[in-house]
Amino acid sequence: MSSTKLSANTVIPVILCGGSGTRLWPLSRAGFPKQFLVLSGDDSGKSLFQQAVERLNTLSKNNIGPTLIVTNEEHRFLVLDQLREMPSIQATLLLEPEGRNTAPALSLAALYASEQKDSSGKPIDPILVITPADQTIQNGAAFTKALNECVEVVKADSSAKTIAILGITASAPETGYGYIKKMGQQGSHGEYTVEQFVEKPDAKTAQSYLDNGNYFWNGGMFVLRASTWLAALKEFRSDIYGATETAWVARKVDRAGDTEFVRPDKDIFKTIPSESIDYAVIEKCPGNASSQFSIKMVELNAGWNDLGAWDAVWQVGKKDDQGNVTSGDTLLSDASNSLVHASSRLVSAVGVDNLVIIETADAVLVAHRSNSQDVKHIVNQLEKQKREEKNLHRKVARPWGWYDSVDEGERFKVKRIQVKPGASLSLQMHHHRAEHWIVVKGTAEITNGEKVILLSENQSTYIPQGQTHRLANPGKTPLEIIEVQSGSYLGEDDIVRFEDNYGR
Repeated sequence: MSSTKLSANTVIPVILCGGSGTRLWPLSRAGFPKQFLVLSGDDSGKSLFQQAVERLNTLSKNNIGPTLIVTNEEHRFLVLDQLREMPSIQATLLLEPEGRNTAPALSLAALYASEQKDSSGKPIDPILVITPADQTIQNGAAFTKALNECVEVVKADSSAKTIAILGITASAPETGYGYIKKMGQQGSHGEYTVEQFVEKPDAKTAQSYLDNGNYFWNGGMFVLRASTWLAALKEFRSDIYGATETAWVARKVDRAGDTEFVRPDKDIFKTIPSESIDYAVIEKCPGNASSQFSIKMVELNAGWNDLGAWDAVWQVGKKDDQGNVTSGDTLLSDASNSLVHASSRLVSAVGVDNLVIIETADAVLVAHRSNSQDVKHIVNQLEKQKREEKNLHRKVARPWGWYDSVDEGERFKVKRIQVKPGASLSLQMHHHRAEHWIVVKGTAEITNGEKVILLSENQSTYIPQGQTHRLANPGKTPLEIIEVQSGSYLGEDDIVRFEDNYGR
């Protein structure tokens, strides 16, 4: 797995990096979901995913193993790009061919971890610390303390039957969260026994939970041994266990630099029942006399937020004297308690209160803050109309760099394209379009049929329709070109790949 010295008490961070974040549209898209965005006002400029990785790798007093990241195969290069900005982090990516919710995702991590051995070749049973990739924590020290206590709770159980969970201190009668009810006296590591889990309540019930004081929000953060999860899953959902194990046995492994990609069998994985960790196992344990598993809860009071809607982003943002949270090029007059985000142009607002205004290059959202949960209805309409704004931004990340579709009309499209140093696009061909390339920065190595040429700034070339071609950057600085496409059909699916470095 790595050069880290593994033992039975090694702690392995597990980041669940799935989900599409539809309620944060138009910034969050299916092809670039919210965990990869910088949203919470963090001064370091780190994405939610990077913050999650960093938090779990700063647990004190523990032997931290390499990070396991479970993510959609389509997002692997987004993960890889953001990991490159964290050179001290060693990670393995477990790639889901299709999202099947969190229970199969955790099962992949547990199966991987259960195969690890110490330096003498003896199998170990590491402790997994599991967190979603799309949350924010304002008090990192309090988070680390609570999570360390969870680790100690699991360490103390030699039978490997204990699952520790963080219970978020409820600060409001929220109806959008599930709740955890504690009981009994506090243990030596600050833990309580969990009496029951309850579903998202109505407003009256949520207020009663808040008044009671024994109810906590369920933030989906767990600590357990790999064997504990696999045994519990086999007990409660043997169908998920069996299908996931079969897909795991048939896995394939490849690498991108120092990062390992592990791919369970695609066809088998798609047959796994879609279920959450909570429904599959966790909620079945409390009060179940026949179950051998115990759920313990450690309270977390650390400014947690799952950023589940734009109103939540406003809540954690840095506010001006009028209660506004702004980002990008914005001008406000007589505006209050609003969230205004500008991505690509000046956004101004006059005489507004409690609004969400989110601007991107290809879409603008305006909503009342109290209705920010309903953004998903817009996304549903986009899906029904099969509009590309649901899935991709105008500027699209690719493993080799990015492209930005700056203009298009009948029979033409114009793109800005940037290629990373040393990277190349696939060797490809288009049936329905020709392309003109103009180099504006860097050096381009261009395969055009049988010819390979080098072009520098202000030079150009023409790729005829049906011609095999490739664009590469042989230099040490980013390559930028302007591409003008012309033809009868300009869709991204008009592409035949002959050679590809990215497994597409």
